[in-house]
Amino acid sequence: MYTLKKSLGQHFLRDENICRSIVAALLERPFNKLLEVGPGGGALTKHLLTIDGMEFKAVELDTEKVEYLQKTFPILVGKLIHQSFLDIDPPFEGSFTVVGNFPYNISTQILFKILEWDGQVETVIGMFQKEVAQRVAAAPGSKVYGVISVLIQAFYRVDYLFDVSPESFIPPPKVMSGVIRLVPVDDIPLMRSRKDFTLLVKTAFNQRRKTLRNAVRGLFPPETLADSFFNQRAEQLTVAEFAALTFKMNGNG
Repeated sequence: MYTLKKSLGQHFLRDENICRSIVAALLERPFNKLLEVGPGGGALTKHLLTIDGMEFKAVELDTEKVEYLQKTFPILVGKLIHQSFLDIDPPFEGSFTVVGNFPYNISTQILFKILEWDGQVETVIGMFQKEVAQRVAAAPGSKVYGVISVLIQAFYRVDYLFDVSPESFIPPPKVMSGVIRLVPVDDIPLMRSRKDFTLLVKTAFNQRRKTLRNAVRGLFPPETLADSFFNQRAEQLTVAEFAALTFKMNGNG
């Protein structure tokens, strides 16, 4: 068998109903290339391998799990990427779908990595700590709406699908989990550049209790900051408003 490694944030799914629910959500959108992140003991993998007509790969950092998976599912030989997800290049040419019970200690970094793959990822079905899943899906005005909400929602529509209780895992985590789906938006809001957009959003939320004027003071000319729009706080702005604001930042033109 295999051992659990807390250092890798491992909590292995054991609830067959949850596995089936994840696969059902996955099958709602067509795909022909699938990457599983962190297959671990293969609870979800064994269901994924029954899907017909797709190219499958999985990325797993833990050597022991890689060996276990290859012995248990010989079909996986040559399809396992033995690295950290955060270090790999896109595993397929063209578009692909990502699924996984994401290691909780790097789950937000996984999302930022997916953003770097600029349009290649057509769908994500991911299990996160519930608090993180709620942040990704949060709407403007919510207390948990923040950097990750805005940066993801500029490029993906986020659907919160269902809760997962601690008892669904070995060992049970101390928190609830949640499964969300990301689907690319049809119209990415116009922005001066992704770099400016990311800088603005991170700066605005870095001091979220302050008005926008005080939080982003260094990024805009004084005459722009005089506008009453900047009386708002970061969590009040929509994704589109953040994007539009990038055109007024210093250095334009």
